[in-house]
Amino acid sequence: MKLISYRGGFGRVEGDEVIPMGTDILDYLRSGASEDGAPLRSTSVVRLPPVPAPGKIVCIGLNYRDHVKETGQEAPVQPVLFPKFGNSVVGPGEPVVIPDATEQVDYEAELGVVIGKRASRVSPTEALGYVAGYTCINDVSARDLQFSNGGQWLRGKAVDTFLPSGPWMVTADQISDPQSLSIRCLLNGSVMQDSNTSEMVFGVAELISFISQTLTLEPGDLIASGTPAGVGFVRDPAVFLKPGDEVAIEISGIGTLTNPVA
Repeated sequence: MKLISYRGGFGRVEGDEVIPMGTDILDYLRSGASEDGAPLRSTSVVRLPPVPAPGKIVCIGLNYRDHVKETGQEAPVQPVLFPKFGNSVVGPGEPVVIPDATEQVDYEAELGVVIGKRASRVSPTEALGYVAGYTCINDVSARDLQFSNGGQWLRGKAVDTFLPSGPWMVTADQISDPQSLSIRCLLNGSVMQDSNTSEMVFGVAELISFISQTLTLEPGDLIASGTPAGVGFVRDPAVFLKPGDEVAIEISGIGTLTNPVA
């Protein structure tokens, strides 16, 4: 299924219609209970992020081998974690708003993992059983803030509107292998990132297991699993986002998330 949240509820996408399933996707993820309503035209609903209010957002740094190589660093020996918060989450079509505090805003195409049931100290072999579904994420980053004063990742990452997600959540049963998905970022139609989730240093199962050893994951929590090569700050000359740009994140088996920049 392709599940979306919209103003007033959530539902599944079927062709050009949305079948309402309830008022809150978090309640659905926790209980599995839903009740179909009368179909709506997809153009008639105001789209929100698939999970509008994730309880926790755990992001992963340096998790693609091609991205590690382009930055000239060594691959981490264990996942590098950092948080984002609800203020950063926006849905498909919503603008990424650049604040006056930064002049170096970068894109990052990422596979988003939505947790479907409580996960505490799970093993890698069982970890994928805790996934509700997958979505596209743009882990937008203010590089000048992120790298200032020895490293201010929280300030450079957890910026308002800097975590678009969507266009929907594809349920886990539709993705047979999360480590074999093509992933791309397009800026104003030009391909900037073009890779595959097979390039991850730590796969989705390893990430869930590692995180859950110390941090209990709950239904609706979101993992942003890292970005591949092609980010703007390593290019020569560097490429940063500006008002009027349009960024699209494409992941095979999921779809395309598109957001304007303001």
